[in-house]
Amino acid sequence: MQKNYKENHLKSYAVKSINSNGRIFQEFENSFRTPYQRDRDRIIHSSSFRRLKHKTQVFVNTEGDHYRTRLTHSMEVAQISRTLARSLGLNEDLCETLSLAHDMGHTPFGHAGEDVLSACMRSYGGFDHNIQTLRIVTMLENKYYKFNGLNLTIETLDGLIKHNGPVKNILHHEKILKKNLFKNKIIFNRFPSLESQVASISDDIAYNNHDLEDGLRADLFTIQDISSIPYIANIIKKHMKNLKRYRREVIISQIVRDLINLMVMDVIDTTNKNLLLIKPISINDIYNQKKCAVDFSSKMKKTDKHIKLFLKENMYNHKKVILNTNKGKKVLSDLFKHLIKKPKNYIRRDLFKNEKSERVVADFIAGMTDRFAINLHKKII
Repeated sequence: MQKNYKENHLKSYAVKSINSNGRIFQEFENSFRTPYQRDRDRIIHSSSFRRLKHKTQVFVNTEGDHYRTRLTHSMEVAQISRTLARSLGLNEDLCETLSLAHDMGHTPFGHAGEDVLSACMRSYGGFDHNIQTLRIVTMLENKYYKFNGLNLTIETLDGLIKHNGPVKNILHHEKILKKNLFKNKIIFNRFPSLESQVASISDDIAYNNHDLEDGLRADLFTIQDISSIPYIANIIKKHMKNLKRYRREVIISQIVRDLINLMVMDVIDTTNKNLLLIKPISINDIYNQKKCAVDFSSKMKKTDKHIKLFLKENMYNHKKVILNTNKGKKVLSDLFKHLIKKPKNYIRRDLFKNEKSERVVADFIAGMTDRFAINLHKKII
């Protein structure tokens, strides 16, 4: 079957469909959809992806309809990554796929939920939302006759594994995943593709800027407060002139829009400079690097650090947010303690055949939406 992928516009060091290392379980590829388009479609049609609609980014999801969820965040990351990929001559489909999938392993109630499950699972192999994403796409999603999971391409799996860079020690992965799950097709300590690096930095851009927007809309801090962040002050000064003519929400949107654009342009410029120094010819030249080529400039790294510190102090540690996250922590802690006593009363019995009870309960809780967790807590606790 002739494959008509039309990827001649990609750089020589980009990930190309024609050179894909295939999948863990062999399948015939499609003649008009690239392997990474198929990966993306499998992710979008998965139950775990749909549930992101009701999983909190920062706020407990019952608080308001206009704050971001894991689903809206993932879509925003995908849009930023496609922009970067197109400008840099990289594979847009793979960037989008990695962006959409990267948060599928998150618990209810944001990072607070992950903290609880990590504590509950400390003696049973631990819990990590990035590794949980891999459990979902390789084991837990069950939609096919011949295999469990989504049977994504090796390139997509490699990008998900290395969302935060090369993996130096795979012991933590092996405690949570099946040993040799990837059949020696992944080189863990090698650097990821540029597409994976793009998805990772797009996550950073989206997370920071959209948390700033949500925090402003929730009145956790003011526009004047964020003007204390270096590099942002000039953007704010430009838009505050329009405060009498436009609603505050419009001004906020414009500030965030400009900041995202500034960061995206900085990544494109910095990455192109890095690539000129590296002079990669093939993708192996990317894999063999000692650091990421897709990056912020030194000046933007400082701004990124300032934004993270500001959000930590003024949003994540805000008494209103702490109150909600503490409620979420109690819900998940109570559920784990209760479910572990008689797990088969609530969870399908066949799931216990090849897994320990604690891991099955952790999978069950991690897969919950905020409101399902709250409602189940009210019902059984």
